[in-house]
Amino acid sequence: MTIFLFIFAISKVNNMENNVTIVPSQSELEKQFEFVNSLIERHRSAAVIAVNTEALQMNWEIGQYISLQLTSSRWGTNVVGDLADYLKRQNPKRRGFSKRNLYNMVKFYDTYSQPMFIDRVSQLQLNVGEFVQLPTAQTKNNAIVQLPTAQLEPTVDQIIPPILKVTTFTNHVEIMNRCRSDDERIFYMLYARHQGLKTEELRRCIINQTFSSLMDKEKMMSPKLLAKYPQSEFMLKDKAVVDFLSLPNRHNEHHLHKGLLDHMKAFILELGKDFLFIESEFGVQVGGSTKRIDLLFFHRALQCLVAIELKAVDFQPEFMGKMDMYLEALDRDVKRENENPSIGIILCPSADRSMVEYTLNRSLSPTMIAEYQRKLIPQEVMKKSLEEYCAFLNKNK
Repeated sequence: MTIFLFIFAISKVNNMENNVTIVPSQSELEKQFEFVNSLIERHRSAAVIAVNTEALQMNWEIGQYISLQLTSSRWGTNVVGDLADYLKRQNPKRRGFSKRNLYNMVKFYDTYSQPMFIDRVSQLQLNVGEFVQLPTAQTKNNAIVQLPTAQLEPTVDQIIPPILKVTTFTNHVEIMNRCRSDDERIFYMLYARHQGLKTEELRRCIINQTFSSLMDKEKMMSPKLLAKYPQSEFMLKDKAVVDFLSLPNRHNEHHLHKGLLDHMKAFILELGKDFLFIESEFGVQVGGSTKRIDLLFFHRALQCLVAIELKAVDFQPEFMGKMDMYLEALDRDVKRENENPSIGIILCPSADRSMVEYTLNRSLSPTMIAEYQRKLIPQEVMKKSLEEYCAFLNKNK
């Protein structure tokens, strides 16, 4: 009897163990929750892309149709205004079809249907997602797809260069109106997508000449930085426009530091959205004392810490010694095992490039010297200055 009860007890315990609910750990739960969140974000992103693609396709076809009507002299210039009025009467709540925007659609088609633009995109062999492929990839047996009304109207093909789908139509309008070359336009399309830029943010990047700053081949980077992070050449800017700070001619590091903290969102946009702000006056222990790094960031693409030192005076070689110490302390005591070696950026108002070259060539740290400009010269002022200079030349022939 005793043996039977013992066996029954053992059997019951085994059954209880088999029915026990295993509760995941907190870290496992977070991974599972993140998976669900990733599903939501992926499908929402796909929906946004689908809507944007349809909108661009519509604007392309409308611009193409109107362009053909105008160039074939079927329509006079006043007809576009009449069309805008007609569309408004058909649906007063519908937005985006004013006379001005209809002409933007015409410009959209006229600008990007040019053979030179198509050829340039083909030469670059871009691969920025499944919807960015060579223009010929969407044709079927080289046939031209026509609108349903093509039998009654001028022939209209529907082939839109896939590169145009990487950003929104409002961003395209900004790019068309402010950029002068196909290379510049293509860059800002890709940059807007990569950085997730809204139109106002994109406008600032174009005005601040992000294209020339990022594509500059003569950046003030140490050999160690270029060797360790060859891709940083196209991710880090060596010039920053901080006109949002309204700094006076005479200012110190405290003014600069406080201003950047107060306008961190604008500063990160100027640096690039891959920068994640960690802390101001970040403390690192060196020997028996605590040293403070002005601004500490993390760069998502490079997967490393970025220490930024602020200077209100022109670059001096002795600045490098302190930065070397900061980077060594970060790599020893702060950097995680899965992260790459830390990068240093010394931000100063200006720098003698010869002095920078001599200093950086012997540096063993991945460091860059960047300059900041207090004010941005408005394009209107530059245009007026050019006109005045041309007038001066004409008078003094």
